[in-house]
Parts: sequence; C-alpha cells; structure tokens
Amino acid sequence: MLRLNFHLLMKLWEKSTQIDKEIERFTIGRDREMDLYLAPYDVLGSMAHIIMLESIGLLTSDELKVLLKELKKIYEVAVKGDFIIEEGIEDVHSQVELMLTRTWGDIGKKIHSGRSRNDQVLVDLKLFTRAQLQEIAELSKQLFDTLIEQSERYKDVLMPGYTHLQIAMPSSFGLWLGAYAESLVDDMTMLQAAYRMVNRNPLGSAAGYGSSFPLNRTMTTELLGFDSMDYNVVYAQMGRGKMERNVSFAMASIAGTIAKLAFDACMFNSQNFGFVKLPDECTTGSSIMPHKKNPDVFELTRAKCNKMQALPQQIMLISNNLPSGYFRDYQILKEVFLPAFEELKDCLKMTTYIISRLTVNTHILDDPRYQPIFTVERVNELVLQGVPFRDAYKQVGLEFEAGKFHHTQEVHHTHEGSIGNLCNTEIGILMHQELAKFGFDKVEKAVQQLLQV
Repeated sequence: MLRLNFHLLMKLWEKSTQIDKEIERFTIGRDREMDLYLAPYDVLGSMAHIIMLESIGLLTSDELKVLLKELKKIYEVAVKGDFIIEEGIEDVHSQVELMLTRTWGDIGKKIHSGRSRNDQVLVDLKLFTRAQLQEIAELSKQLFDTLIEQSERYKDVLMPGYTHLQIAMPSSFGLWLGAYAESLVDDMTMLQAAYRMVNRNPLGSAAGYGSSFPLNRTMTTELLGFDSMDYNVVYAQMGRGKMERNVSFAMASIAGTIAKLAFDACMFNSQNFGFVKLPDECTTGSSIMPHKKNPDVFELTRAKCNKMQALPQQIMLISNNLPSGYFRDYQILKEVFLPAFEELKDCLKMTTYIISRLTVNTHILDDPRYQPIFTVERVNELVLQGVPFRDAYKQVGLEFEAGKFHHTQEVHHTHEGSIGNLCNTEIGILMHQELAKFGFDKVEKAVQQLLQV
C-alpha cells in the first residue's frame, strides 16, 4: 500500500495562507451537514468520472480498478447512512478524496483531474434530486391509488357541494376524493417536466468553462443514466438555482394539492359538518377539554405543505439577481432545498395513511338544512318538461323563498366527470401515461451497471 501523503486539515484549494477560524466557520456554515445528503451520489459521479479518465489515458487500468473497488466500499457506507465528514474536512468531495488517498496515496489525488467542485456538486445535486423525484412520484402514485379506491368505495354517498362556503349543489364523496386524485395527475405532469430538466449531465463543465483535457462527456452521461447532457458548459453552471427553483415549483404543486385536501378533511371532520371521521390515532386530545379529538396530523401536514409552497420564492430570492458564473450564494440553496424532499415525502405518507382509513357519514343529507342543494335539480327537471330556463329558475326561487321547496335526494348526472360518471378509469390512464414518461427503469439500470463495473 502506498504511503499516505495528505494533511488531514488541508483544504483542496488551500496553499500557504491559513484562513481565520471565524471566517472558516461562517463560510462553511451548514455545508458539511447538507453534504451528507449527497454522499452516495458524489461517489457515483466519481466512479463515472474515473472510468472516463481511464478511457482518455489519465488513469491506468490498474489505478482505475483499485479506485473503483474503494469507491464501491465508500458507496456502501454512504447508502447505510454511516458516512461522516470528519472534523476539519470541508465537504463531501474532500472527504471522499481523503478516504481514497488514505488507502491509495497519490492515486487518490488523480480523481479530480478534469473537473471542479462546481460541476462535482452540480452532478451530485442532480443525481440526488433525480432519486428523490422518483420516490416522490412513487409516493404520489400510492396516494393517487388510495384516493381512487376510496372514491369508488363511496361513489354513491352524496354530500353537499359548496361555493363561497354556502351549500350549492349535490356532490358525492366519489367526486370529492376523485378530484384530488386528478389533481395529482397534473402535479405529475409538472414533476415529470422537472425530472426531465434534472436528468441532464453537467459533469465536465468544470468551473463553468470546460477543460483542456479531452473529456468524453457522452460517456459519463451514459454511465450515469442521464437522458442527455447540459451541453454548453456556461449554461451547466447557470442551471444552478434554476434546477432547484423548477423542482421546487413541482414539489409545491403536490404540496398545494395535499394542503387543500387536509383543509377539507379537517373541516369536514368537525362537529359542525360531521361528514367524515379521521382515524383516532391521527388525532390528539386537549389538556383541559376531555372530549377533544384534534386533527393534529392533518393540521401539521397542511402547515408543512403551505411552508413548502414558499420554497420557490426562497430559492428565487437567493439566486435570481446573480449573473452567469459560480457564486458562493448557491451554497445556501442546499439548506432550504435538500431537506424539503423528506418533508414532502412524510406528508405524502401521512396523507395516504389517513385517507386509506377515512370513514364517511352516509346520512348527511337526512338533515333538512341541505334540502336547498336540490334547487338546480328541480330547475333542470322543469326545463326538460319544456319550461324556459329563466322561468323555471324564477319558479323554483319563489318556491324556496316561500318555504315550499321540497325535492327527493336523487340525482341523475350522466356526463363525463359527474356524480354518475366519475371517469376514474380514464383518470387512472392519465396517471399511468405521466408516470411512464419518467423512464425510471433506464436510470436504475445504468446505476446498477455502474456499481457492477
């Protein structure tokens, strides 16, 4: 084994000047903490990079073999969650290089040829985000399936529909639950667009101006399963901030759907409505009122999702006034961007759990206060009998004002997307089509092949 020739506290960029400790603390900030999210992906990017370096003569085949073997060990540590960035080490890139150099000496120092920490963190972020988006898509599909299942289960149970928070027309639990399922389809469209932007390779752009080494960027693109590369090296760097912003818009779209559903469910669960009952285990009691069952899980879900809808604005305010090129401002994006994925995934899991165990009141319309929601049904019946719409509207309105309006609880809606024709099958097809566009299989295959090299 080669002798170690690496100073533990040396920065990759450090030369003869020692940086002030307070300045170091301020500039590093939470970067070491945030970089733990990126550790497995930093290793994958390094593996693809050194395979390419060997192909252009910057590493020997023997050097590649030992480096790949060591990187695979580091990857396993990172995937298990045991990867640490040691005290005095600046970031994940430095830690990985240190671990290689401890074992293989100067060979470990060769992995940085042809790249900068700028394109290194770019590829780490894209690989991390790509994996997170896949998880979010899969969890969204689970929530979608649960909503459709419950929509079908309760499709014949009527409930009041509201406009302006006033009872308006007949709705059903099938319609209510199915509406949120279809909302997730549109959210998947946005998520898929963000995924396509993420799934482009920035590696090889170096500090934003390329390299004089004859890098084979097509090779690293294929090794990492990217759809294509960010071709222009300046644009690859300009994508920092833009990628996070666009992804956060897609995440905010899902969060908006969940927040609205959580609000509905909390309101419908209250005694004044009594439309649904949330699972007891998702409620908490009061310290003073023995009867209380507060919908805390959905209230926290609503708050977290509302907070997430501010994420695109946070990212814009950090990065929108910067010219082309790299700036340290981008470091702060990690602090708001990386943790957001776990929060959204938690909200998706909690919402799926609650909706799967939601029960509904099947006798809501027995309460006479909801009788007015059938006025439009009566107007339409008169129109079908030949009464002009305006005359029918006036007749029913006068009956209602006089307290003489009565109607059965039957409705006969047959058009697409109505109470009697939910189109849940068609909505399911739309979701399947959106999910198929991601191409997760291609990415998973490329990563597995890279790990088996």
